[in-house]
Amino acid sequence: MTPTLEQTASPPQISLKEYFDYELTAETRNAYINGVIKPMTGGTPAHNQIAGNLFALLHFALRDTNYAPFITDQRLWLSIPNIATYPDVMVIAEPITLMEGRKDTLMNPLLIAEVLSNTTESYDRTDKFAAYRTIATFKEYLLIAQDRVYVEHFHKQGEDWIFAAYQEATTIQLRHLMIEIRIEDLYRRVFK
Repeated sequence: MTPTLEQTASPPQISLKEYFDYELTAETRNAYINGVIKPMTGGTPAHNQIAGNLFALLHFALRDTNYAPFITDQRLWLSIPNIATYPDVMVIAEPITLMEGRKDTLMNPLLIAEVLSNTTESYDRTDKFAAYRTIATFKEYLLIAQDRVYVEHFHKQGEDWIFAAYQEATTIQLRHLMIEIRIEDLYRRVFK
């Protein structure tokens, strides 16, 4: 079967200003990747529970520090690869750096966490992680499975990224935040 013109045509390119205008009235969240709007799919209850658990754990662990955790609806701007996206959870070292001219778009995360799904897992592991690594303040990355107990943790040491995987009742050492997250707390109420 030969693809039609609609199937082979590139998505329309829009300006960053057009994207921000579109986001004001959009019913769903959308990423902006080099001039193209990409709708972000809705999450499962497990996805939502894990992201909420992580946010709550970070919120309480960091409450008396100069770190601020954010969840799902907070937009992140990456200027070098020209991307606006919504990480599942991120932690910002204060003071918060906002995109010039914006009050709703952050630029300086220290930690980013993504809850993996079938549709985003490959992108989260490859191109998205590569884009995140262009952020000077970015030091820790969590990839969290939602279909089983499994977390991949990357932390920056010098110029290298060190990898650790967790798949049992243990703790994740968030080295740059100097806190621990217990796996059983991260997955609380997910697998009953």
